[in-house]
This record gives sequence, C-alpha cells and structure tokens, in this order.
Amino acid sequence: MAVFNHPEFDNHEQVVFCSDESTGLKAIIAIHNTALGPATGGCRMWDYAADEEALVDVLRLSRGMTYKNAMAGLALGGGKSVIIGDAKKIKSEALFRKFGQFVHSVSGRYISAEDVNITTADIMMISKETPYVAGKEGASGNPSPFTALGCYKGIKAAVKHKLGLDSVEGLTVAVQGLGSVGFYLCEHLHNEGAKLIVTDINPDSVARAVAQFGATAVGLDEIYSQQADIYAPCALGATINDQTIPQLKCKIIAGCANNQLKESRHGDILRQMGILYAPDYVINAGGIINVSLEIRPEGYNADESTAKVNQIYHTLLNLFERAEREQKPTNEVADLIAQEIIRNARG
Repeated sequence: MAVFNHPEFDNHEQVVFCSDESTGLKAIIAIHNTALGPATGGCRMWDYAADEEALVDVLRLSRGMTYKNAMAGLALGGGKSVIIGDAKKIKSEALFRKFGQFVHSVSGRYISAEDVNITTADIMMISKETPYVAGKEGASGNPSPFTALGCYKGIKAAVKHKLGLDSVEGLTVAVQGLGSVGFYLCEHLHNEGAKLIVTDINPDSVARAVAQFGATAVGLDEIYSQQADIYAPCALGATINDQTIPQLKCKIIAGCANNQLKESRHGDILRQMGILYAPDYVINAGGIINVSLEIRPEGYNADESTAKVNQIYHTLLNLFERAEREQKPTNEVADLIAQEIIRNARG
C-alpha cells in the first residue's frame, strides 16, 4: 500500500498504522499538519471494503481537519483516525484501550474525539490509556448537536446569500443521512418550517423522521434527483460526483458530511450550474469548535461554544461574497483562505 506517492497524500507529517492481534484492532492515525497546534480530529469506525479505502478516507479527512480548524479560527492542527471493522461486532473495552495506547504513542501530536460510530462511552474507554482525547463525558461530551447547529446556521447563510431570505420556512431540504448529526439538523429545519425529504440506510431512522417531522421518505439513490431548494449531504463523503451532479435540481448544497466533493473540480461544475456550495469543512465545524473548548487550559463552557458555533453563519457569508467577487468556486476560495492562515502561522 503506497503512501508517499498516494494521490491523497498531501505532505502529511505522520501516518501511523496500528495493529493488535489480541483485540483485533486495525487502525490508521493520520497527522496532516500541526502548524496551528496539535492535530485534532475524530476517530471513525467503519467496515471498509478494503484497507485502501480506509487509507484514502483517513488521508482526506485529516487534511480536511487542518483546513476546518484553520477556518474556524482554532489553535489546532489537522488529524484523523479510522478503526477498520463493523461497529456492531468489534467494539470492546480492550480494543479501545489498545487504540488509546497508539494515540498516546504519538506524544500529544494527535488528539482524538468522536466521529462516525464512536460514542462518548467509547471515548471514555480510550481515555483510560491517554489524556490526548476530547469529547469526554462531563466535559464537552457528544459533539453531534453542535455540528448540527453549525450546519443549520450555515444553511441559513447560504439561503441568505443565494435566495435573499432570512428563514428556511417553506423551503424544501433533501437530507441524505439521519445519523446523530443529520437527525439533529432535521429537527432545527423542521422547527423553522422547512419541508423535509429524507433517506438513510437505516429504515428505523427514516420512519422516525417521517413520524416526528412529517418528512417524505425516498430511496437511497433517489435523493439526488428530488426537486428541492437545498440538498444536505449528511452521510459519508464523495456523494457529489460525476454520476450524481447531473441529477441535482437544487439551488444550494449545504450539509454535515465530510469530503462531499469526490474531486475538487466538482466545485467548479456546481458553480457553472448556478448551485451554491457550502464547503463541508467550513459548515460542519461545530463539533470541533465544541471540542476545542474542552482542550484549552481554562476548560469547557457550553454557552461560549454555542456562540462560537453561531459564527459559522458569518464565516460562510464572507466566503460566499469573496467567491462571487473573485468568480471562483467556493471550495477553492475556502482552501485559499485556510492555506493563507497556515502559511502565516508557519511564518
């Protein structure tokens, strides 16, 4: 498995392959950049079809965390970790404690937290082996509500810029993915009067959204072609690609998922189609903003966290305005801003 010449390798500072036969642990820790501070990003557990998929995911996600933390104004670098396996089958305290030992082995250069299929209870088991973990019970806790809040505020910013509206009331939002973050997002949108179209691999989550929010359920592959004002990808990445883009009938793409664009060029295609794209690592920064307040010396404060997450609205408005002024795709402008921040830190 090539790393240094891998297409997703972006001068990552460190990539650690973790394996333990006794617990069945197979994991990868990727530290992308520590110019702004320790590399911080969640741990994801996923049943990847191949090890290569896990490597692609962790390389892309860790780079995204560098840019996410920079754009959020945090004194944190970018890192991510993935544990390979089915979360319904392999979870154990021994596995998480062994993973915690690997996290500890990089001496604070990487701080882990929750991501897909990782709970606060899992984080507490990891914390038995290392202090370099956040999102703990009794501190910042589950970051999902804050990620959803930031995404909701980001959708409102996109609606303001693209449609000139101050509310999502009466607008139709097609939400792909009803995990912890996606479901919280639906709640915000429903409470403001948006109409929801939803899909998820878990039929129970879909049924819950239909019952609780009056949502319309569609098939997994039908979500792209819905007549909606906003498409909100809240599942895994790369759902905006050559196959799905021709199906889109929305005016705005703004969702909670990481790595929504399969390739950077897809951002320019969306711009040419007149679709406003809210760059994923800007709009979904609420969770890491919440976690960052736990890491700092003065400790966690929920009200301060909420106030900082609300600023995502203004960050995106400024980004949209610059992209329009420079006639560039929003994802390209976001990358440029993040790179400027990192260069200044190095300087």
